[in-house]
Amino acid sequence: MRRADDEIESYENEEEREIAQRVFDRIEDLKVYEKPLAVELLPRVPFYPAEEYHQNYAQKNHLKYSYYRNASGRDAFIKKHWGEDTMPSLSTRAMGDYADFNKPSDEELRERLTPMQYSVTQEDGTEQAFNNEYWDNKGEGIYVDIVSGEPLFSSLDKFDSGTGWPSFTKPIESGNIVLREDNSFFQKRTEVRSRYADSHLGHVFKDAPPELGGLRYCMNSAALRFVPKEKLIEEGYGMYAKLFEH
Repeated sequence: MRRADDEIESYENEEEREIAQRVFDRIEDLKVYEKPLAVELLPRVPFYPAEEYHQNYAQKNHLKYSYYRNASGRDAFIKKHWGEDTMPSLSTRAMGDYADFNKPSDEELRERLTPMQYSVTQEDGTEQAFNNEYWDNKGEGIYVDIVSGEPLFSSLDKFDSGTGWPSFTKPIESGNIVLREDNSFFQKRTEVRSRYADSHLGHVFKDAPPELGGLRYCMNSAALRFVPKEKLIEEGYGMYAKLFEH
């Protein structure tokens, strides 16, 4: 029999379920907690309003709520596992949820982006090999979409493919990646685009070494922005900071 205080996360549709599952999987991958998450992911059931005195309790009974929250140990627990800067660390935007992103107009994009960034992301262009910003970048951090900021790749999955473009074995957030068949230039390839900004990023090929998983995400530097590990929390990507704690 389920208790009223059992930990559950409910979803209303398949998209919500997938987002929640990605969050759960990422937390487990980062080994934030000593034990596995004890939270069930279940379909949403009817909710019924509580008594009136429960509504907006924290606002109407600030002192009582503050005492309860402090005594519960919740804040100490969050601080222990997530550090001081908890808001960026727990930001859903850093978890791959960019569904509310509104893409700027074409005019705004032309003002914000360099000619090469615009050509690559908006016109499916390709930058020159060995003459781009990140092909040999060895810094630790993550790579985000130049337009939306949605997290795409990690330096931990970057490898030297010898092609002159930044190459990765996998995305850091698969939900932020869209794959499309590309038959341009008389050849069949798989194009990689960002989900929410719909930026052209590059292509994925099945020619990486087997020990690296076999896939090579060949990206254009102009479609990416690198966020070094030292800046992750500051820029709202604190969820990924623990990846770089050696």
